[in-house]
Amino acid sequence: MSNWKMTKSQSNWLGASALLMVAAAGFAVPALGQRQGLAMLNQLESGHWELRDRDSRAPVEQLCLRDGRRLIQLRHPASQCEQLIVADSPGEVTVQYTCRGRGYGRTHIRRETGRLVQIESQGIVDGLPFDFAAEGRRVGDCAS
Repeated sequence: MSNWKMTKSQSNWLGASALLMVAAAGFAVPALGQRQGLAMLNQLESGHWELRDRDSRAPVEQLCLRDGRRLIQLRHPASQCEQLIVADSPGEVTVQYTCRGRGYGRTHIRRETGRLVQIESQGIVDGLPFDFAAEGRRVGDCAS
């Protein structure tokens, strides 16, 4: 058996290193939930968009899109919600959000071009579940 003992300076160094790692981890985790990022959504062209549900014969939704971030909360459009960025890459994003008293959702958006996206979203709105997969396509300019 080894009779290895740690000196006081080694112990202090080890404690300080552990403290720094914990502090760094504490700062890294909240950064995921901040609203920075989602650059892919900035590459979507503003204008008149149509959203076609891929799984049903639901009517086509019409949307005047000024900002791609609007696609995150399609079922909670006017709600002030807390968002957590789950995944953020040049071609796709996933965002989870909570709207106090109104529900929550998780949306995945994949950009094919600046005029075409695939959207999958599910959650609860006003106590009722929703789950849809849709194709979003820019079809023109918004009416003034």
